[in-house]
Amino acid sequence: MLLHYFLPDISGLPSFPECRGEDSVTQPPGDVITTEGGQVTLGCTFNTQFINPYLFWYKQGANDHPKYMLKRFKLGSGDNAADFKDRFHADVDANANSVPLRIQRLQLSDSAVYYCALRPTVTTGYTVPLQKHCRSQ
Repeated sequence: MLLHYFLPDISGLPSFPECRGEDSVTQPPGDVITTEGGQVTLGCTFNTQFINPYLFWYKQGANDHPKYMLKRFKLGSGDNAADFKDRFHADVDANANSVPLRIQRLQLSDSAVYYCALRPTVTTGYTVPLQKHCRSQ
């Protein structure tokens, strides 16, 4: 089983009008290879001056659009989309500024690209330069 794991450009995700150059998310580059029935943890670290950022995970299957999986707040909990309630877990580690995604009881249908995103800004990672997506109101 191959889990693609990186953060390309996702325009159109929610963002606040303010943009600060120090806001970013980072995911380790490369593919994750694992077996059905097992468990995997996908890393995501973030840097922001915003007091209570929203952290998101998205899943994009082959020839499909990104699907919202879950969101977490640095201060508080969050929610999971209906299709991602049972086997998908994430907790914000405020000390490490990370929000790793844990997928349990892996299935072949879990093979996809997984995106980590930050609000108030959305940034890109992997092998492309950081880009900001700002919306003014």
